[in-house]
Amino acid sequence: MPEKPPAIALDDRDIKILSILSTEGRIAKAELARRVNLSAAPCWERLNRLEAAGVIRRYRAEIALARIAPSVTVFVMVELEHHRAESFQVFERTVARHEEIVGCWALGGGFDYLMSVVTASIDSYQRLIDQLLECNIGLKRYFTYIVTKEVKAGSPPLAALLTGRPTI
Repeated sequence: MPEKPPAIALDDRDIKILSILSTEGRIAKAELARRVNLSAAPCWERLNRLEAAGVIRRYRAEIALARIAPSVTVFVMVELEHHRAESFQVFERTVARHEEIVGCWALGGGFDYLMSVVTASIDSYQRLIDQLLECNIGLKRYFTYIVTKEVKAGSPPLAALLTGRPTI
């Protein structure tokens, strides 16, 4: 089992930087520094340290798909036939090769994985599932849940997670 990287010590300013960036990834560095009450150079150093430590994994835009192309979001609960390390590895390698599978989480409990799929249509989703079944990757069964409306999607509540106190 791979070793966990050492935890990085975060202070209140680091937490504030991360909170701001998790919702406003394109904020100007000068504005970020102003909002965390630092001058530009120390803020930049903190940002570099957080990136180097792997705390900040990437920056990206959140695209309003409905404004540019038809799409369907589907959640898929997956159960594998066998529960051996090799079976999980084969499944995970296969999932990683499909760009329509935008998220996949290993679960404890009744199902083995939860996948998030974004594709052009129900037909293209079904073609993806057919490909996965044809790959012989040990899919025992799967359950499909089609998203009819996004109610909420956001960033994790960093301050509450790191301090143990809910935000009000």
